[in-house]
Amino acid sequence: MSTFRDDLVRYGPGGDFSTASQAEALAYCEDLTRRHYENFTVASWLLPQRLRPHFASIYGFCRWSDDLADEIDDRSESLRLLSWWNQQLEACYQGTPRHPVMVALRQTIQEFDIPITPFQDLISAFRQDQIVTRYETFAQLEDYCRRSANPVGHLVLYLGRSVTPESQAYADQVCTGLQLINFWQDLRRDWEINRVYLPAEDFARFDLPADDLAMAARQPRFKELVKFQVDRAEEYLRRGAPIVGEVSDDLKVDVALFVEGGLATVQAVRRFGYDTWNRRPEVSRLTKLRLLTKAWYHARLRGSRRYQTDLCGPHQRLGKSLGPQHTEVDRKVPS
Repeated sequence: MSTFRDDLVRYGPGGDFSTASQAEALAYCEDLTRRHYENFTVASWLLPQRLRPHFASIYGFCRWSDDLADEIDDRSESLRLLSWWNQQLEACYQGTPRHPVMVALRQTIQEFDIPITPFQDLISAFRQDQIVTRYETFAQLEDYCRRSANPVGHLVLYLGRSVTPESQAYADQVCTGLQLINFWQDLRRDWEINRVYLPAEDFARFDLPADDLAMAARQPRFKELVKFQVDRAEEYLRRGAPIVGEVSDDLKVDVALFVEGGLATVQAVRRFGYDTWNRRPEVSRLTKLRLLTKAWYHARLRGSRRYQTDLCGPHQRLGKSLGPQHTEVDRKVPS
């Protein structure tokens, strides 16, 4: 089985390879997805057959972006490679893709009329990870989530042909909530690679030292800080739950499963008493199966409107339930 390092040598800036055919490019993306995405088998059961290759091409883009950011030891080299990756993306939109991921992605972009914005936002976030390792305010962290997580939700909406200002706003809430709860269950892992996503202003809120996370984690108030952040993540997830009613029928279960999975992680952190520094909470396989059953029942059998009411109370108009949010549909870039 090839590794990212192998793929980088073969398909990176110095690689000597010929442009793949569409079939070869798609096979590469599907193999990449199977190699890395632990839930691929379950996801493949849920996804409509017609969308599976397109999800694979988008996953291939995200996987390469992530690896260029996190699997390179030198941050300056990561920045150089991410700039190269952005050039590959631009070539894709100009109709001259060469990298196998971009060859596969080109067809997805054309079929679903996807603008370049969400892809460039993702690269921007990965570049930021090489430069910014601490956040002063939650507003700064939220802006990072806007580019690191929310574009994925927008891409799913494009594949489901469900893009509206309202659906994007709900998707943003869910994706930001998922990103936040992932941060709070991975506090120690991130700290070990010199990244702290807890905002300095929130350390101050609980009278904890922002410059030494390991020391702060030994204080009793640290669990109160984690609880504050977990509650915040849950609020995002519940505010975004009406997204299930906004997407096409064949994606309702998948989207409901994302919401349920995020909420299950919230509950797992709570069961551990918010001690995510000493133990990383995880959702068990049995719980994942239960979530799948619940998502299917509520989103497809009981009805998405009742589902969203169960999660976030009676459905409200977007402006009341979410407050001021970015609601413009992604800027189109001619392909």
